Amino acid sequence: MAKFLYWTPRILTIISLVFMTMFSFDAFGGDVSFGMKILGFLEHNIPVIILAAFLIIAWKWELAGGVLFILGSVSGTIFFNSFSGNPASLIVITPFLVSGILFIISGITFRKNSVSRN
Repeated sequence: MAKFLYWTPRILTIISLVFMTMFSFDAFGGDVSFGMKILGFLEHNIPVIILAAFLIIAWKWELAGGVLFILGSVSGTIFFNSFSGNPASLIVITPFLVSGILFIISGITFRKNSVSRN
């Protein structure tokens, strides 16, 4: 169970980041210059870069990373008006909320295990 709690939020987050990155490839369509296409691609990936930074933090400090993912999910819900105008955005946002909760559960579980071993 400990391995499940350790790896599930990490794998879920990586899969979700890859899923979000796939949407940014539409920047390569159109009649603009290659430089503008690259800029558009980078612009589309700003949330992915931020969430990847959250994953790096969560990998080392699970509780802090879990809180960051939950805050990111809440801010994404507000930004995309998920409950009033864009419920499809929950498909992208929900895995990060679940990952945040799992990171917190994992952090609390491992903290208790490490305290009881000492």
